[in-house]
Amino acid sequence: MPKPKRKTSQPDDRPVLSLKERLTEKRKAAQARKEVINFVAMTTGISIVAGLLMAIVGGVKGAIGGGAGVFCLMLSFKYPWQALYGFLIYMPFSGTITYSIGGNSPLFQLAKDAFFIPALIAIVQYCKRHKQPLIIPKSLGTPLGLLLAYCILVLIFVNGSQQFSGSAGNDKPFFMGLLGLKVLLGYVPLIPCAYYMMRKKQDLYRLTRVMVTLVIICCGLGFVQYMFLKTGRCQGTVGEGAALFKASLDARCFVGGSLLYSPDQGVIRLPGTFVAPWQWGWFLISSAFFSFAVAFMDPSFLWRAAGLTAMAGTLTMSVVSGQRIALILVPIVTIILLITTGQVANLKRFIPIGVGLALILSFVMVSNPAVVQERIDSAVSRWNASPPTDFIASQFGFVQDGTGFLGKGVGRATNSARTFGETTLIETYYPKLLFEIGPIGVILFLTVVTTLTIATFKAYRSVRDRSLRGYGAAFWTFILVISYNTYYYPLDVDPVAVYYWFFAGIVLKLPELDQQEPTLITSKKFKKSRPKNLKTA
Repeated sequence: MPKPKRKTSQPDDRPVLSLKERLTEKRKAAQARKEVINFVAMTTGISIVAGLLMAIVGGVKGAIGGGAGVFCLMLSFKYPWQALYGFLIYMPFSGTITYSIGGNSPLFQLAKDAFFIPALIAIVQYCKRHKQPLIIPKSLGTPLGLLLAYCILVLIFVNGSQQFSGSAGNDKPFFMGLLGLKVLLGYVPLIPCAYYMMRKKQDLYRLTRVMVTLVIICCGLGFVQYMFLKTGRCQGTVGEGAALFKASLDARCFVGGSLLYSPDQGVIRLPGTFVAPWQWGWFLISSAFFSFAVAFMDPSFLWRAAGLTAMAGTLTMSVVSGQRIALILVPIVTIILLITTGQVANLKRFIPIGVGLALILSFVMVSNPAVVQERIDSAVSRWNASPPTDFIASQFGFVQDGTGFLGKGVGRATNSARTFGETTLIETYYPKLLFEIGPIGVILFLTVVTTLTIATFKAYRSVRDRSLRGYGAAFWTFILVISYNTYYYPLDVDPVAVYYWFFAGIVLKLPELDQQEPTLITSKKFKKSRPKNLKTA
């Protein structure tokens, strides 16, 4: 009777290890777990001490904020890849956490940077140690350096002169400028962070799946918020006159921050999980790109179904949340993506997803015809009353009068800088830049985003793998749209201010991922493939 052949591989195609090798791997894994447990225990102890010290000054909230901040800082520096995931996951819920737990404390509004900044420091150290470039792509170095140098000159000569001239009153123009500069360019380092975070194709799939999961959760929470208001569990907007047409924290419901719910007056502006309604609108717009990418490009059928669910969620919430900009742009974005990614010709995937999406939307429209019609009428009436082109032109006309060659100063029209003084409300992005840093600054910024747009286009067009190329096309379309969008100012605030720079780094890494050998991705193998931590010690 012939002897059975010795197996040369395990079910997931890995070579069989000898007993000695298996024992060695187990010892290494046990040692790694022990190191993690010891570090977490040490970090917890330090955080508790820091929280007790903060309690002397800030009370219970100061203790919680200070302790949690120290905990996040230490862990993020030690485990930067996981910190970047924490950064992306925390951001959509930061508004909810700020108002439900933090009591509108600035510490909770800045908590996401406790993930980002230590991770960035660790990645900078990694680049120095391994002699890797920090400015990616290389062509971005000169325009970015010129823009940064020019903004520093404006900060010194414009904001500085305002600070020391005695005409600022109680304002602090220089500190306002520092915060404005952080808002303008503070998340540019996310490009190398994302670039070095992507080591394998599995890392890309994992990241996009996390993003789709966040979209589904946030849309679900936003829908619950809408139902609470519709059924009367939340009171909605109360008051008289102009108060019935303004978003307010007094009307806050379930998640997120300030909202407007006056159905009798025909106005609904819900914030979802974010601080303000318009941030939620731009979250839905940006989510349309990521959910589309997963719905069409993910190798797993189940995750493609999740992408379809996320697409349906963004479209549904664009209607019920009263976000006119999202109601207009989300369907347009979907059509544009069908063209730029070439999925119109891919009938095998396009038809099932298109039919499924059509059925879901038909059900929503049939079950809520009055809501759908009201939102469409609201968007059309708003467009007729103030067309975006006229609105943008009027904003340019406003800032041209008396702005000056160098502008009014960095941060002078940045909402988050109002902590240090009075800011001017300018609701379109490039007029806002023109007001702050003048025409030279606008030209330099356009040079930066144009360089980035061209570099990401070349990167994704060089990819041969159809799935990776589809991801690249979807993300590049997002970069293109945001680079030259001037309607409102999504590049100033979450989530677009983060997604724009982060996914630029993802697109730039695709050519390198494309050179890797193709692998069969199974659920078991996918769970076992994890990015290695940077060694910061």
